[in-house]
Amino acid sequence: EVYLKVDSSSLRVILCPVGQAVLRQAHSSVPPQPVPPLLQTLQRYLTALEPLLPPDELQHTRKIVQKFGCPGGQGEKLQRELIKRAKHSHNWVRIYRGTFCWQCLKQKCHNSGKLALEYMRGQPLCMELFPQLFSSCRIPGPKHDHVVHYGRPRRGPAHITVVRNYQFFQLDVYNSDGTPLTESQIHAQLLRIRSQSWKTDKQPMGILTSEHRHTWGQAYTRLLRDKINKESVRLIEKSIFTLCLDSPVMRISDEKYSSRMAAQILHGGGTFSNSGNRWFDKTLQFVVGEDGSWGLLYEHATAEGPPISTLLDHVLEYCKKPDRVRAPLIPLPMPKKLYFYINSEIKWDLEMAKQNLDILINDLDIKCFNFQRFGKEFVKQLKLSPNSFIQVAIQLAYYRVHSEVCAACDIASLRMFRGGRTDYIRSPTNQMLSFIWAFDDDAVSREAKVQLLREAVDAYSILTEQSLMGQGIDRHLLGLKLQAIEEGLSLPRIFMDTAYGLATHWKLRTGQVPTNTDSVMCFGPLAPDGYAVCYNPQPDHVHFSVTAFNCCEETNAEKLALTLERSLRDLQELFQPTV
Repeated sequence: EVYLKVDSSSLRVILCPVGQAVLRQAHSSVPPQPVPPLLQTLQRYLTALEPLLPPDELQHTRKIVQKFGCPGGQGEKLQRELIKRAKHSHNWVRIYRGTFCWQCLKQKCHNSGKLALEYMRGQPLCMELFPQLFSSCRIPGPKHDHVVHYGRPRRGPAHITVVRNYQFFQLDVYNSDGTPLTESQIHAQLLRIRSQSWKTDKQPMGILTSEHRHTWGQAYTRLLRDKINKESVRLIEKSIFTLCLDSPVMRISDEKYSSRMAAQILHGGGTFSNSGNRWFDKTLQFVVGEDGSWGLLYEHATAEGPPISTLLDHVLEYCKKPDRVRAPLIPLPMPKKLYFYINSEIKWDLEMAKQNLDILINDLDIKCFNFQRFGKEFVKQLKLSPNSFIQVAIQLAYYRVHSEVCAACDIASLRMFRGGRTDYIRSPTNQMLSFIWAFDDDAVSREAKVQLLREAVDAYSILTEQSLMGQGIDRHLLGLKLQAIEEGLSLPRIFMDTAYGLATHWKLRTGQVPTNTDSVMCFGPLAPDGYAVCYNPQPDHVHFSVTAFNCCEETNAEKLALTLERSLRDLQELFQPTV
């Protein structure tokens, strides 16, 4: 979920997706994703385990890893098959992501016919994710889900879905000649939808999409048995994106408003609020509340945060430009209302979905805050990486709350490779642990603490660089594991080891999603006893979101957020001690 201002002008730019020219350029300039050397990954895996395991357990795991990687061993054979796969695919990781049915949406971007090619550290990034954001949807199946992209080579879907008070509408946003509607036309059509969607006793059909995937897959099959339902569902799935027009978010206090707004955009606030105004399988959902709250909800199977933040920046920049196109005098047809036939089975599915969703919503604790003491410019003046600096602060805060370190991951983008998605950057490191142990020890001098902090930041920066260059360990290990499963082999001991379970039980999931605007992304923890921390560093402040589950007595999102604020202040004091 990303906060995003949405109005008729921003809708207009969204209707002009990424051009084919930029895709050809991106494909020809980015290399395929490499398969890291096996022994390199295994050694780095052992190093990552050192802060997490006692010496005796680490020694036990070291023997298992060495046997797995020995000449002629299981690891070498799996690595050989992985390399074969990589030679026949531009991205070997995507092979294991399931069945994806992608087609290319060939439409021109409004701005000079293409979206500007992105670069990171001077290297071009793969841009093929952008057209897949539009007219795509996650589809539940009896055994597994798949993502379908409905864009066609010459003419893709010409409508968006608008939902208000649980009622869905098909809004055609292209003229017959392929040109998008003007701002005034879109505004007029939205007003017509508003006038036709007063509160009624309509069932919140969108809540079905919040169910457990297997449960939703069965309900989906029952729902599509009816011809009317099937037509309505297909129109939602094929739409360019969904626009959710929500009732106001209750404003308790200014301090808690941003957290409540994040929750509303993420899940709608529950079955008695706006959760029925969602179709959670849809890749893009723009959410606008009557109180002025706004944001973007996206489904994670298709893309990660950075491409979404790029889209956000592009939209908001375009919103500054006035629309000088005059609307034609020809009247537009009324947007089509989508209907559903609800029999006793579907009614039961809805009641179960309502109960389960409210349980999930009540279990998720969200705390958003804006740290205003300093931003990334202060850290740069110290000649340190802002992202690595913030990661040290997060680790310090976790240790202060729980008196231990844990398996934690940051997200690294692999878009320097064609079709690249993400890998993990693991923390803590040995250097991070040394700094954390020393920081609250009054016997350690300030100079020594500064040196330990710099070493921790540098170590994390090295891991970041390795992951960005396709040399991370987690996607590689997962590929080897799935290769063994696909070949019908017994699972190697390295993946049955207690240490591997500990190392992949992510109690702390973090992510930097920078934008050019004051916005923040929010997502849930990966583990029942874990946290998720996302942040957006600006020059003189940093936006944070922290989430945890209420069902876990050991975790508390607000406590970690307050401790994180204090840790950031303490790190600033380390370099700027008060007199």
